[in-house]
Amino acid sequence: MARDEKALSDVVERAASILTAAGFPKMPARVLMALTVTETGGLTAGELSEQLGVSAAAISGAVRYLQTVGIARRVSQSGSRRDLWELPEDAWYEALTSKNDIYEVLAAQADAGAAAIDDPASVARARLVEMAEFYRFVGSKLPELLEQWEQVRDGQAG
Repeated sequence: MARDEKALSDVVERAASILTAAGFPKMPARVLMALTVTETGGLTAGELSEQLGVSAAAISGAVRYLQTVGIARRVSQSGSRRDLWELPEDAWYEALTSKNDIYEVLAAQADAGAAAIDDPASVARARLVEMAEFYRFVGSKLPELLEQWEQVRDGQAG
């Protein structure tokens, strides 16, 4: 089947813009989407640089960020000094499950902030209490949601 490279390039840039608007750093978002649409197992930093029209330094920072958050990994190529960057299988799932503890950490910080405001009528205190409740709710529902995703992915959903 033929690939419409222009359409895929547009998808990469638009999806990266959406991720950026949601708080994801711009260059890691572009690299993530470029890795998502590649037919090969991954891309070298040079290939990413050429495809996205950016410097090697920009790619270096982006892949380091993606590696830190668990979305991309470096794979050594035998016989080459150049590493390949790829998305692990189930990259989206892995990225989300590896960050599941963040919800309780955020809730605890919100609790600490609420405790620092000794005024039950305080608007700021109410927002912090709601923040803690929200993150505890999301954290409690995430395992069930991920289990449902596993069933859908494995074709076992009813």
